[in-house]
Amino acid sequence: MTHKLFPALFLMLSFGAKAQYSDKLIIEKLLQSDLNSMGQKIQYPNVKDAKVSVMKITFPPGETTGWHKHEIPVFSYILEGTLTVETEDHKVTQYKENTCFAESYNIYHKGTNKEKSNLVVLAIYLAGDQKELSIKK
Repeated sequence: MTHKLFPALFLMLSFGAKAQYSDKLIIEKLLQSDLNSMGQKIQYPNVKDAKVSVMKITFPPGETTGWHKHEIPVFSYILEGTLTVETEDHKVTQYKENTCFAESYNIYHKGTNKEKSNLVVLAIYLAGDQKELSIKK
């Protein structure tokens, strides 16, 4: 699995890299958007001490994040399985393996693995100034 992790991160962070690197590299644009998964404009927090956290999160079958929200930009890539996200207004969206998306901002939601095998998500959090990565409801 580790061999999949670093190329995915590299690809997510290097949208315009083709011009800067060898033409022998295979660079796939996974996400380029100014809107997140809820259609909100992507905004970066105004922080003095910026910090990026990259997490590999494994959900066993049936597990959920619990209700939470983010006050910072979060970008996720589904490495294995399917993530089902439900918002507090009952909107349900599924993200399948090899899908990349910008998570919702300031909206309570929960992610669940409704499959019979593990779900593995790579999550990139853009935080700083002691901001929490997520806020529990």
